[in-house]
Amino acid sequence: MKISEIFYSIQGEGILIGTPSLFIRTSGCNLRCEWCDTPYASWKPEGEELTVDEILSQAWRCAARHVVITGGEPLIAPDIVRLTELLAHAGLHITIETAGTVCVPVKCDLMSISPKLANSTPRYKEGGRWARQHERFRLQPNVLRTLVSDYEYQLKFVVQNPDDIMEIRDLVEQLQADINRVVLMPEGTDPVLLRQKSLWLVELCKQEGYRFSPRLQIDLYGNRRGF
Repeated sequence: MKISEIFYSIQGEGILIGTPSLFIRTSGCNLRCEWCDTPYASWKPEGEELTVDEILSQAWRCAARHVVITGGEPLIAPDIVRLTELLAHAGLHITIETAGTVCVPVKCDLMSISPKLANSTPRYKEGGRWARQHERFRLQPNVLRTLVSDYEYQLKFVVQNPDDIMEIRDLVEQLQADINRVVLMPEGTDPVLLRQKSLWLVELCKQEGYRFSPRLQIDLYGNRRGF
């Protein structure tokens, strides 16, 4: 399995924000988000081919009780099921960060589902060559329903502008999701821009009853790898 990075930090987003966690980032993705903040795991996948045993060997060096498996798209990684089974057997709390386009029978305590809104389609990046494929795959309602039904979950939306709320409302209604598990997060990797967006996004969350999440890792460390 190609692994981009393994590092110990705190969860910067969502309902477990602030939790010390070991991050395992798989490399490779079936989407190409316009604003992707980890292009080294999607647009141009980088990393080292590691066996599950090698990944676990690095994981055991850390005292964290929470593990976050992220990407890229971790649910397309070979051996992801076996990796989660072994982590679960060791008693670790497992969060999986996924776009919700595929479903495999992983062990997971929190399925962190981030459905990609229309704002993610790369209409101009690299001449728009990925736009059609991305638009075709970015929303898979049947997969989303399965994940919401079968796992403890959060729905974490990346919000670029206030008009995104209409798309979010529709999807939450389609999935009959618990609004207490819906998290809105501003898009961006610059702390100043994130603060500007957060001011109006907080008001939208108050209006709709959704949770607000900052991007704490950006506030603390900037847009750097390994944090």
